Amino acid sequence: MILETKRLILRKLEDTDYERMFLMDSDPEVMKYIGVPVLTDINESKNVIKMIQEQYKTNGVGRLAVVEKESGKVVGWSGLKLLTKEVNGYQDVLELGYRFLPESWGKGYAVEAGMASLDYGFNELNADTIYAYAHSEHDVSNHILRKLGFEKTSEFEEPDGICFWYELKREKYI
Repeated sequence: MILETKRLILRKLEDTDYERMFLMDSDPEVMKYIGVPVLTDINESKNVIKMIQEQYKTNGVGRLAVVEKESGKVVGWSGLKLLTKEVNGYQDVLELGYRFLPESWGKGYAVEAGMASLDYGFNELNADTIYAYAHSEHDVSNHILRKLGFEKTSEFEEPDGICFWYELKREKYI
């Protein structure tokens, strides 16, 4: 599966992506609102990639590496995954997520990659609704989700604080 936008290529994560993934997931600013500790061992990134690659096989979807066309570098990940563990009372639903390296912040990549992922979810996977969530204090991520058309429908509590739950229905997107 490869998705393409004007400036980005979204492709399955490869074993060789571990260094850029570690750079991202070991950065405290990137991980500030994620609710999991920063990675401290590069091998943890290799394990994360293996886990996502297994999701491709098991669930048919998973987060995708976001490659900046101009530089050829992985600048983050984005895409849909199947929530196999219950979140806010929901399970076995498609959820949009994204995470980017600080060097690519402010360029509109999250929205651009998000739109490509939503197009894929609604048009190729025939989803009726796609979900997302963000920490209530993560203003940028909440802005991105609203810009993509998501509507906040509820809140739930995580160990690190309140999260906003969003939904986007097919008829609202298309």
